[in-house]
Amino acid sequence: MNKYIIVTGGGTGGHLSVAKAFINELNTQGYKVIFIGSTKGQDKKWFENEPSLYKAFFLKTQGVVNQKLFGKIYSLWLILKAVLKSIQIIKKYKVSKVISVGGFSAASASFASIITKTDFYIHEQNSVMGKLNKLTSKYAKEVFSSYLDTSKVKDYPIREEFFTKQRVRTNIKTIIFLGGSQGAKAINEYVIEVAPTLNNLGIKIIHQTGKDELKSIEEKYKTLNIDADVFDFSNNLIDKMQKADFAVSRSGASTLWELVALGIPTLFIPYPYAASNHQYYNAKYLLDNDLCFLKTQKELYPKYLTTLLDNQHLNKISQNLIKTIHPNAVHNIIKIIMN
Repeated sequence: MNKYIIVTGGGTGGHLSVAKAFINELNTQGYKVIFIGSTKGQDKKWFENEPSLYKAFFLKTQGVVNQKLFGKIYSLWLILKAVLKSIQIIKKYKVSKVISVGGFSAASASFASIITKTDFYIHEQNSVMGKLNKLTSKYAKEVFSSYLDTSKVKDYPIREEFFTKQRVRTNIKTIIFLGGSQGAKAINEYVIEVAPTLNNLGIKIIHQTGKDELKSIEEKYKTLNIDADVFDFSNNLIDKMQKADFAVSRSGASTLWELVALGIPTLFIPYPYAASNHQYYNAKYLLDNDLCFLKTQKELYPKYLTTLLDNQHLNKISQNLIKTIHPNAVHNIIKIIMN
C-alpha cells in the first residue's frame, strides 16, 4: 500500500485536535502524512511547523454557510480552485487514503478524493452531522462517530494522556471554567457572579477567559480580592483540567470528551449559535445517560451551580464518565481504514 495518506479538515480547535490525533498515530505507524487545510481559521497555527507531517498545504478557502449571495459565489470559486490543487496533490504523491475530520477546511480534499476515486473516510465529531460531511458521507467507505450507531468505533479520538491522568472525583475543591481559546462572554459573566460564593466555600477557581476579555476579567478578580488561575490560552490545558474536580464548559465535541475521559462532572452551557445547535445535542447525549448537567445561557442563574456542588451523585457520575470512553480510538479507526 502507498505510504502517503492525506488528513484534511479543521478551522477550529475541535476539528484540529482530532486531525492531530490521526496525524500522530499515522506517523507512528510509518505513514507519510500530508495535511490539507485552509489559510483561514486556526489550521496554520496548529500545523505549519508540525514535525509529524510529511507536507502541509494551506489553501485559500472559506466557509459557504452564513454568507450572502456574492460571498457564497466567491467561497465556491475558492473551493473549486482548491479542489483542483488537491487533485494535483493526490496524483503527485499517489495518495491511497483521504481522512476528513470535517469543517470547511476539509471541502477541497474531500471533493478531490471523490473525483479521483481515492478511498475516503470521515470522522464526524458532533452529534449533528455538519453540512459538508452530510454531503460527502454517501461517498465515504466509513463514517466514524461517537454518536452514530453504525460507527465501527464509537470512542472519541483523544490523546492517551487524558486517560493516564483520569481520576474519580470525590470532593469539589477546584472548579475549572472553560470558554475555549476564543472565550465565552456568557461563561465569563457567570463566573464573576458566582466567584464570591465559591471563594467563601474555599473552592479554587481556574478560568479560561479567551484573549479578548483576559485583562478585564483579571481586574475583576483583583477587585473581588480573589486569587484565581486566569488565562486565555494554554498549551498545557490538560494540566489545568486534571486539577479540577468539577467543570463549567461549552460543549464542543473535543472538550466534552476530554472532560469525560478525565472523569470530571460538568455543567455544560452550549454555545447557542453553533451550527444546527450541535453543542446542545452533544451535551444532551450525556445528559440522557445521567452523565452531566446542562443549562442553556438563558436558563443560568447563580445559585444553580451551588446546588450542584451538594449533589450526592457526583462521585458516581465521575466513575461512570470514566467507563464511557476507552483509549486507542484512533489506533482502532486506522486499523479499520488500513485493512
